[in-house]
Amino acid sequence: MKAFIARAVLIGISVFLLVQLWIFSSLVWWKYQPVERSMFMRIYEWNYKQPAIRHEWKDSDRISNNLKRALIAGEDAKFIDHSGFDWTGIQLALTKNEKKGEVVAGGSTISQQLAKNLFLFNQRSYIRKGQEAIATWMMERLWSKQRILEVYVNSVEFGKGIYGAEAAAQYYFGKSAANLSKSEAAQLAAYLPNPKYYQDHPSDRKVRARKARIQRYMGYVRLPKDE
Repeated sequence: MKAFIARAVLIGISVFLLVQLWIFSSLVWWKYQPVERSMFMRIYEWNYKQPAIRHEWKDSDRISNNLKRALIAGEDAKFIDHSGFDWTGIQLALTKNEKKGEVVAGGSTISQQLAKNLFLFNQRSYIRKGQEAIATWMMERLWSKQRILEVYVNSVEFGKGIYGAEAAAQYYFGKSAANLSKSEAAQLAAYLPNPKYYQDHPSDRKVRARKARIQRYMGYVRLPKDE
C-alpha cells in the first residue's frame, strides 16, 4: 500500500513538473512568435464545428491604442503597476466567494486572464487558480508588459469563435483593428465579462452602462512601453 501511494505521489509530481515545463517552454517560444492558437481556441474547436474560429494575429502597432486603453480600463486598471496580481481585487473576490459558499469571482488581472486563456480550462476551482498563478508568475518574468498586452489583445474572446482584436473589429464593425474608434473599442471591451451573451444582446442595459464607464476612463489609462 505504501509503495502504491509513493508511486502515485511520484507520478503526480512528475505530471505537475511536465506541465510547468510545457508552460515555460511555450512562454519562451511565444515571447517573439505570434500565438496562433490558445487553449481556449482549441477547446472551442474540440467542442464546436460551427461557427468556425475567426482569428488573425496582428502586431501591436497594427492595433488601435483605443482598444488597448479600453481593455485596461475595463479589465485591469492597475495593469501597468502590478506584477501580475491585484491583491486588493483577489481579497474582494475571496470575500465574495466565502459569502456565496462557492467560487463565483476570481479577481483576475489581464495577466491572469491571459495565462488562463493560453494554457487552462475555463473551470472555476482553486486548483485551476493555483496553476493560473504559477503561469502568471512565469509570464510576468519572461515577458514585458507590452508583450503581455499584445498577446492578450490578440487572443481574448469577443464572441462565439471570435478571438482577438482583428477578428472582432472585422466581425462587428467591418474594419481593421487599427482603425477602431474610442466608441467601438469601448463597446468591444464592454463585451468581455460575457462575450457570447453580449454578442447576441448588444443593447443590453448592463453592456451599455459598462461601455459608457469604460469610455469615460480610457483617457486616464497609461499604455506600457517596450521594455
